[in-house]
Order: sequence, then C-alpha cells, then structure tokens
Amino acid sequence: MSTEAQSQREALGARLRGFRKDAGFSSGRAFAQATGWAESKVSRIENGRQNASEDDIRLWCALTDNQEHVGDLIATARHIEELWLEWRRQLATGAAPRQQKALPVYSKTKVFRIWHPTLVWGSLQTADYAAETFKQVIEFYGIPDDMDAAVAKRLERQKYLHQGDRIFNVLLAEQALYSNFGGTDVMIGQLDRLLAVIGLPRLSLGLVPRSAPMHIWPGNSFSMFDDKLVLVETYSAELSVTQPREIALYAKAFKLLKRSAVYGDRARALISQAIQHHDRH
Repeated sequence: MSTEAQSQREALGARLRGFRKDAGFSSGRAFAQATGWAESKVSRIENGRQNASEDDIRLWCALTDNQEHVGDLIATARHIEELWLEWRRQLATGAAPRQQKALPVYSKTKVFRIWHPTLVWGSLQTADYAAETFKQVIEFYGIPDDMDAAVAKRLERQKYLHQGDRIFNVLLAEQALYSNFGGTDVMIGQLDRLLAVIGLPRLSLGLVPRSAPMHIWPGNSFSMFDDKLVLVETYSAELSVTQPREIALYAKAFKLLKRSAVYGDRARALISQAIQHHDRH
C-alpha cells in the first residue's frame, strides 16, 4: 500500500482510538467485548493495519456516542480504498470501461510524464499491438472479452497527441522494443509506429538503453498527469498517488530515469536495431 494510503489509515485508526478512550473504554479488550469482535481486530484498526469497514465505523460511533461523525469517517474509509484499486474490481465488466475512464484525465492534463520499462505506452500503440496486450489482460484476470471495444478506447486517447498544447514526456526502456507481443509482423508494425511519431512536435520520446548507467532502479511503470496524479500499475492493482510529497518522489524518479535516456537519432537507431532483430526471428 502507498505511504499516502497507509498514513490516512493510521490517522483514521488514531481518531477511532480517541473515540474509544473518550467513551470510557480504557482498553482495546474492553471495547472488543462490547462489540463482540476479537481484540486483535480493534488493535489492527487502531494501528492502521486494517481498514475499518463501513459497518465497523457505524458500530464504533454508536458505542462511543459519535454518530455525527459517521458520514465523514465513512467517506475517509472509502477514499483509502480508492487509493488502491484491485484490477479485478476495475475490470469486472471488461477492459473498455477502464479505458473510457482514462479519457477525462487525459483531456485535462497539460504535461504527461510516462515511464514504461517493458512495453510500449498505450497512446503510442498500434491497434494490433494493443489487441495482443488486451488478450493477455482478459485471460489473466478472467474478465469479459471486450477486446475490440477496449482497443478502440485506447486508440481514442491518441488524439491528444495532436490536439491542444499538451506536452508528452515518454520514457521507454530498450526492453520495451523487444518484449514480443503478437510476433514478428505485430512488433515490426509497432516499432515502425514509434519511428513515425518520434518527431511529433509535442512528444519527447526517450529510450533507456540496456547498457545505460542507471541513476535509480527501474521499478514499476507509472504515468504522471501534471503534478496532480500518478498512476502506478502492478499485477494486482492500480495505485493512485495524489499526495504532493509522493508525487514529488515520482517526479524525481522520472528525472533520474531521464538522465539514462537517449533521444533523436540515437533513439531511432535503437528502434531500427530492434526492427532488424524481429525481422530475423
């Protein structure tokens, strides 16, 4: 869990602990007896190791005579849950709704900072490459097969590369040129696409060579939207980072990754080498 989500969970627990003590429950054991819970549950909630459910909050506030705080505390608990969204929840009805959800964020963002260590960023993907990635998503998570709709929504984001005054700072590791999605034809088509867009006026596309000296470990892929939001993807969930001090860390990481990147003709040369590799295999 992110430090932002954890710090908010700890703050919620501390507030509930204060309610308990103010109500005359001198120990977690006494409160556990009143609620019918295990004492360990009270301890986990108060110390931020477990998020309180909405029913937990209602009962806690009822027993401590703090019903007027129920709405505020439930909103806090919901926000904590939203900071860490399981992919199974986000993709329950298919991949297309998640792609649709991204469009308003993209429309409002002026400066993008994107890091992908193993695959090509979605807004630079061809339809065939995107389809191959969605095939894997659908199979891995066992979600409804809406691949065509998901691809269409992902490609719709590409319009922002050509509209308005947005700036796209995109970093890919060289490995992204070799991670094989769909075989030779798909990969060559995708790499040709990168050569076609690398000269776009508002796109800064950098590649981190495999042999480049690193100034920070590669970590997970992440997308920064201005200085307001960072999305970090893992196998199990998508983490939303909104706390300024955490966003500053990602901005610092991006700056350090950028120090290892090459641009222009050197980036084109890496892409051309990757095309030759896929053409031979």
